[in-house]
Amino acid sequence: MTQANHQYLAPGFMRTLVWLTIIGSIGLVGGNIVGSIVVPNHDFVADTVSDLAAGRYEIIQDVSLYGFAVSLIALGLASSHVHSGVTRWSLLTFALVLLALCVVIIGARNEYGDGDNEGIVIHIYIVYALGILFTAVFALMALEGGRIAGFLSTVSWGCLALWSIAAPIFFILPTEWDGLWERALGVITVVWAITYAIALRQFAQANRDDTR
Repeated sequence: MTQANHQYLAPGFMRTLVWLTIIGSIGLVGGNIVGSIVVPNHDFVADTVSDLAAGRYEIIQDVSLYGFAVSLIALGLASSHVHSGVTRWSLLTFALVLLALCVVIIGARNEYGDGDNEGIVIHIYIVYALGILFTAVFALMALEGGRIAGFLSTVSWGCLALWSIAAPIFFILPTEWDGLWERALGVITVVWAITYAIALRQFAQANRDDTR
């Protein structure tokens, strides 16, 4: 299927996916803020998001992580719906689904560098996967996003640049700063997700077919 004769889009379906994305993304930020306030002695700058997702109040951060996973799945579904037929869109769709899976695993496994060596420790590998997959998603959308909206490509290039510089630095930061840095990385992903959702909404409206 070529880009010129792409199918008309279902506005109701796209609207649902857009709102799921926005709500889940805002929920990730909100859950982190609430968790940081509720959890006793939590240091917003030094303690990471993973620290919030373990312990007595872990449900707050866990639910917000699951909500963001829903956002990523919604974007994956939307990407398949606006698929132009080129390989990059297939890679983007699969990458978004894999990202959602990684986020769910991080939320579900209470494994956060606390010295617990029981069982298989996979958290760090999931973190590496997140870094690689988000890099791929930003790059793919930077190349293909112009078909959806010009600003989407621009924002994706910006997110790719920031992520490519900031993500590797996270692994060499002293522990008294890594919590704040990790949250900044999270903000990059949230900004990108909401931007993509807004672009999808506009694209769906422009390509809707009210006769169907």
